[in-house]
Amino acid sequence: MFLIAALTVAGNLTGMFDAYLTEIARKHWADRRAAVAALKTPEQVRARQEYIRRTITDSLGGWPDRTPLNARVTGTLQRDGYRVEKVIYESLPGFRVTANLYVPSSGSGPFPAVLGTAGHSNEGKAAEIYQRGWIGLARRGIVVLAYDPPGQGERSEYWDAKANRSAVGIGTREHTMAGLQCLLTGSNVARYEIWDGIRGFDYLLTRKEVDPARIAVAGNSGGGTQSAYLAVAEPRLAAAAPSCYITSWETLWSGPGPQDAEQNFHGFIASGLDFPDFLIAFAPKPIKMMTAVKDFFPIAGARATYREAADVFEILRARDKVDFFEYDDTHGWSRPRREATYRWFEKWLLGRETDGIEAESTVEALATLNATATGQLATDGGSETVASLNRKAAEEMYPKRRAAQPGADIPKLVEERLGIRRPASPIKTRGMGEVGRDGYRIERVAIESEPGITVPALYYRGQGRRAETRIWIDPAGKSADERRIVEMVAGGADVLAIDPRGWGESAPPKGSRGGYGPWYQTFMRAYLLGLTIPGMHVRDVIRSADFLVERGAARITAHGKGLGGVVALYAAVADPRIARVTTEGAVPTYLEITRMPVHEGYLEMLVPGVLKDFDLPDIIKFLGDRYAR
Repeated sequence: MFLIAALTVAGNLTGMFDAYLTEIARKHWADRRAAVAALKTPEQVRARQEYIRRTITDSLGGWPDRTPLNARVTGTLQRDGYRVEKVIYESLPGFRVTANLYVPSSGSGPFPAVLGTAGHSNEGKAAEIYQRGWIGLARRGIVVLAYDPPGQGERSEYWDAKANRSAVGIGTREHTMAGLQCLLTGSNVARYEIWDGIRGFDYLLTRKEVDPARIAVAGNSGGGTQSAYLAVAEPRLAAAAPSCYITSWETLWSGPGPQDAEQNFHGFIASGLDFPDFLIAFAPKPIKMMTAVKDFFPIAGARATYREAADVFEILRARDKVDFFEYDDTHGWSRPRREATYRWFEKWLLGRETDGIEAESTVEALATLNATATGQLATDGGSETVASLNRKAAEEMYPKRRAAQPGADIPKLVEERLGIRRPASPIKTRGMGEVGRDGYRIERVAIESEPGITVPALYYRGQGRRAETRIWIDPAGKSADERRIVEMVAGGADVLAIDPRGWGESAPPKGSRGGYGPWYQTFMRAYLLGLTIPGMHVRDVIRSADFLVERGAARITAHGKGLGGVVALYAAVADPRIARVTTEGAVPTYLEITRMPVHEGYLEMLVPGVLKDFDLPDIIKFLGDRYAR
């Protein structure tokens, strides 16, 4: 066998896929800038606000019904200037939220209140920097409901009691593990985080100490994310102060790139939305951005977002209701940003101007603030999790999927759900030379799937008349299993081995960006643009079939290894010229993935909302005799 390097077709394509997605994103950003610049009247702003809310709600899968909170206080701490009540409430039936309620002990209520959204700390609500913020607000006469997000603090959803730790990694890893399962039902892990906050607001309304007209939200990092989302989703909020999250997608895209599962909404960029829309949706109520100059959420994007939002607030004659604070330090709810938060809320919730200086405070040991007896809901009576709730949603959705209904048009369902864009222009290819072998030869071919996307291919041509030409699809690369390909050629089939975008020669660079793997980044970029990886891979296969037809191939078949088998199945549904499909290696159904306690290695086959329409068994049933394992 020749060295793999000898079979390289197009050279260095490692950045091709991301460059392609970036070009699409740039067009959306340009369109959005024009749309926001066209806002001139309050009526136009209000129309955009409604569009923002509707679009984000739809991308999250809508909101559940309100159910009983079943709230209870499990303990109380008396401290200097405030008390802390340990609270557990249910934002959904059986979905328990652990929280601490900080109540001022001086002054007469009802007091204003703040929903305290914790960032991505292992300790959740009880992390030191967050405790200092909650105490600082309580000593100023503001009630705080600080609660653990799913997967943090007392709410690890993958808790290994024997090892006394999360089985997958508390915080962002738990969020992304469940988040990828959520997208199969057309939901998002952010939906559950936001709903916890909305129901937290409902809990505050049950407290006689709280003034319902003066409830705000504040948080940092992941809590800044939740604060921004609640500014859109919770219309009863009076003020907001998100910290270390808001930037712009244009600067984040080229920097650390997309982050956790809950920080990416399906089609968000394609829908013409960006970070400023979280602020715009809140107008004309007071909202202040807290930023760090050395944050991994780029400060240049934060500054640009503020300028844009300020112009929109001006249209509503509320320029004083949007503000911006930056400090020359790194990511985190550091003291300067906490103090800026105090000043903002004292102004708009208490009607006074202060310097916001934070007094020294004593933070509690983690266990002291636990609302559970054991420190984890998982070992203290248990709780529903994001994954278990999503699994139930999938089970309920499955028998109602469109493919299971009489007369279902499977090709149409696949085309629409995957977003397959069929080639309309003549195919363009480039011959890149040949490699001679005993009994066969290999043509090196570059196939243009669409502008900006090259599909490298190796065309294995046997001697004499051939019974079929097989399209070979292997995520490991077109020549990763050349022995098998050569066996097929010896058995009478020509083989066109291809690298669909992102696989083989165009695989993303190895390593991670911002702690996230290269394929995760590529997947989330496509997700934000409303594109699917399988849909784009199918287009690459269709273009490869076009090449074979142009070359006179009589009978086209397809063979997929691993996740390449999923692409082959979809391609056969979309392109009837593919006479037969074979697959190799076990691939689970989408429903199986929602049932898995943990999952790994299926990213490229995931399709947002797919279980509303079909699953792989529906595809296999449709293909009938055209499919063979």
